[in-house]
Amino acid sequence: MADPLTPEPLTFADVEAAASTLAGVAHRTPVVTSTAIDEVAGAQLFCKCENLQRMGAFKFRGAYTAIARLDPEVRRRGVVTFSSGNHAQALSLAARLHGIDATIVMPHDAPPPKVAATRGYGGTLVRYDRYTEDRAAIAAQIADRNGATVIPPYDHPDIIAGQGTAALELFADTADLDVLLVPLGGGGLLSGSLLAAGGLAPHTRVYGVEPAAGDDGLRSLRSGSIVTIDPPRTIADGAQTTHLGRHTFGIIAERVTDILTVDDSALIEAMQLVATRAKLVIEPTAALGVAAALDAGHGFGGLRVGVILSGGNVDLTRLAAPTP
Repeated sequence: MADPLTPEPLTFADVEAAASTLAGVAHRTPVVTSTAIDEVAGAQLFCKCENLQRMGAFKFRGAYTAIARLDPEVRRRGVVTFSSGNHAQALSLAARLHGIDATIVMPHDAPPPKVAATRGYGGTLVRYDRYTEDRAAIAAQIADRNGATVIPPYDHPDIIAGQGTAALELFADTADLDVLLVPLGGGGLLSGSLLAAGGLAPHTRVYGVEPAAGDDGLRSLRSGSIVTIDPPRTIADGAQTTHLGRHTFGIIAERVTDILTVDDSALIEAMQLVATRAKLVIEPTAALGVAAALDAGHGFGGLRVGVILSGGNVDLTRLAAPTP
């Protein structure tokens, strides 16, 4: 794999290689269908349940892949990252499996269950204010001081390749998808999914879905360059990023069909529908694709629609919470 500072093009072969790295380590999560949800959506939904992945989210795939590919001597010095929750947990667990230390720069307003889980997996937390402090700068300072390696949550070739294995499995298990809907924050999952689609399902239309309050991906796609926004205020904490990465933007701009947005009220409805009809607990960010599928205005009626349920690490008291 190329050095993450060298923007060499990633390919489908990188996703296949990541799948080999993850074999026997990551769960091959199920694809779940629900007649009741299909009736509401007016389409056939095939939900890839990454809420059932190790540590409860797809992020384990990228984190483990990135750590596994470090030079052993570099890996021994530990890793550091910044994350609102799922990558924090993923890197902490992956580091523990490799017997190394992980330091996590995590916002003060991160969901308490994600904070507790990150500590439980052995991560050392450094807290910050997402609205006034630069999390990447804090992580870089820690890495310089400790000699650790920074593994960012999305803008890294091995992260992208690892995340793409979720869609790789979905396409292998479910033939002839017309559409794939992928939650979009920093773009690691979407860009990896686009690589997987290019290799296994080139005729499938792939859409990123982000919260309406955090539409930097849509703005970037429309402008043709990376747009940075203020930290968005949305219940989709996994998509509270302020901009895409240079690696992820390059892949998304070249390959994505379009980027859609949904508001927080639609996310709550989608979470409740999935919980009551499919008996699955998903977090707000994971509901982005379902919410988009339920919106008749997107024109998915009658189609076979793949949806990546990106995670299930939710504070259950927020399932019925009002829109902020």
